[in-house]
Amino acid sequence: MNDGEHPKPAHLGPNYGEQFEDASIVLAYRHRPPYPGQIYNFLSDLLPRGPAAILDAGCGNGDLALGLRASIRETDRLDAVDRSAGMVFEGRRRPGGDDPRLNWQIAPMETAVLYPPYALVTAGESLHWMDWPVVLPRFREALLPGGVLAIVGRNQLPARWSDDHLKIIQRHSTNLDFQPYDLVEELTSRGLFTVRGSRTTAPVTHQQSIDGYVESWHSRNGLSRDRMSPDAAAFDRETRELLASLGYEDSVTFEVVGSVTWGLPAR
Repeated sequence: MNDGEHPKPAHLGPNYGEQFEDASIVLAYRHRPPYPGQIYNFLSDLLPRGPAAILDAGCGNGDLALGLRASIRETDRLDAVDRSAGMVFEGRRRPGGDDPRLNWQIAPMETAVLYPPYALVTAGESLHWMDWPVVLPRFREALLPGGVLAIVGRNQLPARWSDDHLKIIQRHSTNLDFQPYDLVEELTSRGLFTVRGSRTTAPVTHQQSIDGYVESWHSRNGLSRDRMSPDAAAFDRETRELLASLGYEDSVTFEVVGSVTWGLPAR
């Protein structure tokens, strides 16, 4: 499909994607809730028997790569690639980040040096920022026969404060183009991805301090502290006031679900 006839949504453009190289987002990213552990079982089920190489595309600070580390075998290799030097630095220094089976690379996925063939390519909260007509065919070329691309997500289920908090986000976000979207639908509608299967985890309860919860939002596009000032302080204050009005003074508890959708990228 001619991408000019079906342009990428403006809110997923490179001017917004580059925010993930901001120092403030890099520091805040550690406050995101973890992927449910069941995610790694789903991904392990997609691996063939015998030695395998995995590519984690847009690895960020290593949430997926480090979680997969416990599932892969001694003979496996995992290449973790991200364009943000700060994210890769954080990933390297986390527990397990120095595992010799992990090969970190700082590079845009569009031009990164790959070491195929890969039995599995994973993409977490990153693929939506990439140049789809470039990276999807790269993934297809790099996959072994029978290998798949797994698009991995984690989502906070609606909580008591969600609707009111969305209004606060909309008031302060610097991403003025944002529209709700479904990444898999965006890719399939362009003929760039063919779904082979999908699984969703059971909800996992996550408890987090108010400080950590507020900071987690600054790891998201449109809420980078480096770009919000002075609105960041107002966002923090309004979020805390909302939670306090519902009786949350020290911590919040909410549910998180993970999802894996796998299939074949376009050639």
